[in-house]
Formats: sequence, C-alpha cells, structure tokens
Amino acid sequence: MPTFEASDGVPINYIVEGEGPEIVLVHGFASNLQANWRGPAIVDALVASGRRVIALDCRGHGRSGKPHDPALYGFVRMGNDVIQLMDHLHVRQADLAGYSMGGFISAGLLVRHPERWRSVILAGVGDAVVDGSRSRDVADAIARAMTAEAGGRLEGELARGFRLFAERSGNDLQALAAMQRGPRQTFDAGALGRVTLPVMVLVGTGDTIIRSADRLAATVPGATYVKLEGDHLTVVGNPLFKQAIVDFLAEHSPVQEIS
Repeated sequence: MPTFEASDGVPINYIVEGEGPEIVLVHGFASNLQANWRGPAIVDALVASGRRVIALDCRGHGRSGKPHDPALYGFVRMGNDVIQLMDHLHVRQADLAGYSMGGFISAGLLVRHPERWRSVILAGVGDAVVDGSRSRDVADAIARAMTAEAGGRLEGELARGFRLFAERSGNDLQALAAMQRGPRQTFDAGALGRVTLPVMVLVGTGDTIIRSADRLAATVPGATYVKLEGDHLTVVGNPLFKQAIVDFLAEHSPVQEIS
C-alpha cells in the first residue's frame, strides 16, 4: 500500500480505490482502514456506487507511523494528515466520513476546512463533539489502560474495553497511549451551528460509549440523523450502515452532478 510523509515526518499509509468523485474515510481509535472500512464492505459499496475511495491509517494505527511522543498527536494534527493526503493526491474537494475518533477528527475538519468538503458524515460520535473534545480524564484513563501490565487491574469499563479491543487488533499500545496523552485541542464547537454543508449523524442505538447524539444532530442545521441497530463495535457491520452512507451521498452529493 502507498504511503506519504506528513509535514512532521510521520509516514501515513493509505488506499485509493475506484473511479469517480472522491470520498475520504477516517477510522476509529485502535482500529484501522481495513477493519473499519474494508472488512464491513463499506469500501466496496462506495466503489460500486461510482465513487473513488480514499482511506488512511491514522498516525499511531495500522501501517502508518506510530510515534510514542504525545506531542505528535492531537485531533488538529491528525486532521492535518487528512488535508495533506488530499493535497498529495491533488484532490481539491471530497466527501468525508469519520467513525468514532475519526468522527471527532471529521467534525474538526468540517469547522476548520469547510471549503474542502461537499458533505460530511459524523458516525459513531455523540454529544461530546458539541463540546469540541473528549474530556482529559477519560483520555488519561484510556492511556493508563494501554500501558498497564498484562493481566493487571484496569480502571473503568470504557478503558478496559478499549484495551481489550486494542490487543485483539494487534496495536502498538504505547503509541495509542501517546495519542490519548496528546494535545486536546478543541475546535469552535459553536461553528457547528453555522454549518451549511449537508451532514449526517450516524450512530448505533446500543452505543453505550457515545450515549446520545441528539444534541449533536440538533446543533448542525438540517443534519440527517440516522440510528441503526448495533453498539459501538457492531453497528459498522450492520448492512444498513453502509447503505445509509451510500443513500446519503446519492441524495446530497450525487455522482452524476459532480462527474
């Protein structure tokens, strides 16, 4: 798979598949482009609908570079990787979809670089997005879980769940801990209320991690709000998940009007 070097020297792995208008996919924490997007056949569904799919392994994940320095993370820096990848591929404007961590990154990109997107899908994220960032206490607990000795006691159900998921996915736990300890830059959450682009908020009804996305959906003017059966891990495997993405794009960013 190809890579490009981010402005700070971290190599970023990515894929480009299909022909047509571009859509950029940004995966969740402790996942990667393969597990989040290819495994559930979301890449295939988008390619079949006539789109060119660009998906990256976020820094610290998959086949991208995995620095252990917290300063080399943060949602702003990771969002910049997305913009730099688009520039590397000479893509001026695209649709954007992010899941979980990728949803936070995508919300920041929506606010900071609205001119780069035709539409944005915020999936697997909830009302914490309206505050601009996840709390430092939660991030620190996840970081401690990532660096705890194997078999040791882990604090909190959320942190334990992320540690187990990260281990099963073969992640570099020190890199994931560094990401959680990285800068917690917030974006202007108030700007979400001034968004003019088509936005979809897409979540699982059993997602106890995000709890609710009602406030997020109400904040973004005209947002499409879709709830599907599944929890934070399983909803992406629900066939209706990829169909919701394809249908939203067909309505709000139709291939025939862009090509």
